[in-house]
Amino acid sequence: MRAPAAPKLIPDMPPPPVKTLAELRAAEAECTRCPLYKFATQVVPGEGRARAHLILVGEQPGDQEDRAGKPFVGPAGRILDQALAAAGIPRNDAFVTNAVKHFKFEMRGKRRLHKRPNAYEIERCRWWLEQERAIVKPTAIVALGATAARSLFGRVVTITSMRGKAHRLADGSTGFVTIHPSFLLRIEDEDDKDREYRNFIADLRLAAKVLAEAA
Repeated sequence: MRAPAAPKLIPDMPPPPVKTLAELRAAEAECTRCPLYKFATQVVPGEGRARAHLILVGEQPGDQEDRAGKPFVGPAGRILDQALAAAGIPRNDAFVTNAVKHFKFEMRGKRRLHKRPNAYEIERCRWWLEQERAIVKPTAIVALGATAARSLFGRVVTITSMRGKAHRLADGSTGFVTIHPSFLLRIEDEDDKDREYRNFIADLRLAAKVLAEAA
């Protein structure tokens, strides 16, 4: 008797394309593309205008963002707001999101400590960033940190090699790479922190210049 044929493996398929940010948020809330959804409080979708000229991409939600369901509402978000203002970019003119939409952490006593997303998690979540870009159609995109840069460019890149330059992306937008504002929180020396903060503002001003030229 012939053994039954092995079942065909069905390749993993991405969710169907969505056309609005509201549809995208609803789809993201149901995401199971990687295991992080099992442990986070909720998904943290991008936030901002549907036709924003600028997208800011961070790494992943932090503890406060995970609880609030909004991106960049913690200490790093406050630094980002200050730097955007200094660069002449109102935050409400930008669409703010993360490369990974669920909070990855490890427990340390009762505290949930940030844990960097791995390559698999970044790649599995990249589909959502691509959908955000397709809906918003920004003029410029700023990757905040190495994780965001990897998601934006689809490969490992270093901040040092990409920083301070405009990078033409396949969809016609202009990409920039800079530090994540949480990096500034970890600098103890005040002179070093001030220097890095001014460099961060300078990076954002490069994006502001592109936006002004396109206006």
